[in-house]
Amino acid sequence: MGVLHTFITDDGGKCGVITHRSGHSDLITFSDESDDKDVTKVSLRLSEDEAHTLAELLGGTRITESLSALEQMPGLSIDWFTVDYDDHIAGQPLGDLSAKGVVGLTVVAVVRGETANPAPSGDFRVFPGDTLVVAGSPEKVAKAFSFYRNGFTKHPVGSVASSVDSPPGSAALPGE
Repeated sequence: MGVLHTFITDDGGKCGVITHRSGHSDLITFSDESDDKDVTKVSLRLSEDEAHTLAELLGGTRITESLSALEQMPGLSIDWFTVDYDDHIAGQPLGDLSAKGVVGLTVVAVVRGETANPAPSGDFRVFPGDTLVVAGSPEKVAKAFSFYRNGFTKHPVGSVASSVDSPPGSAALPGE
């Protein structure tokens, strides 16, 4: 048992996907008697992982084009941070980066396995293997990544943090 989804291509081809409860899918192309030619059917059985890979290959171009268009906006950087076991953020809640001096950066989503968690709150706990999708200026993305890696929002050791990104009424503390 499964669910059949079909469509007709611009050149008249018939294509379909049967999604089974077991997780595998069948990619099919077919013709029928009304096509005035021999009835043909081609079927390709795909595992769940193979179906996901095919979907990424087919849809990846549109996603990449959309992200490329966003990244061409002046001052906007969209980047991914994959959490390792030795990163400062591993096992910790996302927290409030503005309290650490990084204002104007957004964690768009946390991807865990096959699941995206969009617009996570500050108490969302991050684990090794998670991927954080962030958006902001390139400088703020670099500061956030530095904090996620080592707990500091600056790269050079011993330098004083800039208060440019600090929230109003707060002062940047050394080491933050």
